Amino acid sequence: VYDPTCGSGGMLLSAAEELRRQGKEHRTLRLFGQERNLTTSAIARMNLFLHGIEDFNVVRGDTLANPAFTDGDQLRRFDVVLANPPYSIKAWDRDAWSADLWGRNKYGTPPQGRADFAFWQHILASMDPATGRCAILFPHGVLFRDEELEMRRRIVAADLIEAVIGLGPNLFYNSPMEACIVVCRSAKPASRVGKVLFIDAVNEVTRERAQSFLTSDHIDRIASAFRSFEAEDGFAAVTPVDAIADLDNNLSIPLHVDSMGARPKHDLDAALDEWRQSASELRSAAHALFARLDEEATL
Repeated sequence: VYDPTCGSGGMLLSAAEELRRQGKEHRTLRLFGQERNLTTSAIARMNLFLHGIEDFNVVRGDTLANPAFTDGDQLRRFDVVLANPPYSIKAWDRDAWSADLWGRNKYGTPPQGRADFAFWQHILASMDPATGRCAILFPHGVLFRDEELEMRRRIVAADLIEAVIGLGPNLFYNSPMEACIVVCRSAKPASRVGKVLFIDAVNEVTRERAQSFLTSDHIDRIASAFRSFEAEDGFAAVTPVDAIADLDNNLSIPLHVDSMGARPKHDLDAALDEWRQSASELRSAAHALFARLDEEATL
């Protein structure tokens, strides 16, 4: 299992912990990670060690500029790649990427202001041709932005995308934005060839004490939809690759999943009545406050 932007090692650790939770053998799991920040990479190694993980290799370095895991003149290939790359970074060497020594620019060169497709292509190039799978956390923009259309068209045509899963807002401490998970596979099962599963899980979120999170029920529903790979009204859709091409290779989830019926309906008249009532209460409270202040001023 490989994470090219591993941070403090959370995803790598979670992979091992999930095997433990399922009662499966986790000690044969080999973990690899690369992290640009010196302190964070050290924390990742400490994190894994303190949780009883012994077979890991976390390296400090810039994944796009200097990938750490290579095999001769090629990138090392992995069975599973998990990643939450930094969103739309601007400080990266686009010129070097356009003539990448490792051939990671197979599907094109991203714009200077957005390196998302550079990370995506690095991950695809790091997947084992027979067993490779990946799950990448991305901003929704990668699904539809015009400036990356040609790269997206080539990846769609290569039939590497297995699923696109939309998540709800405020799931991350440092950002209120909604994110998506893009799942890719080097060699899809025969029943999934030429198809992409879209899951609209924006409502699969619970919010408590100003914090949003996925409950086990939310996770189970998303996982069940992924395993079944079937359409579900308002939640999941299976779109042929040819149909995606007809949509100008737009992977935006609402374009594929009609989820309006599954989302809460709001009564406009009721909402206006509620607003008027709140406004009236606010005015009354303000008048009472000003009257009290006038009384205090005359004492």
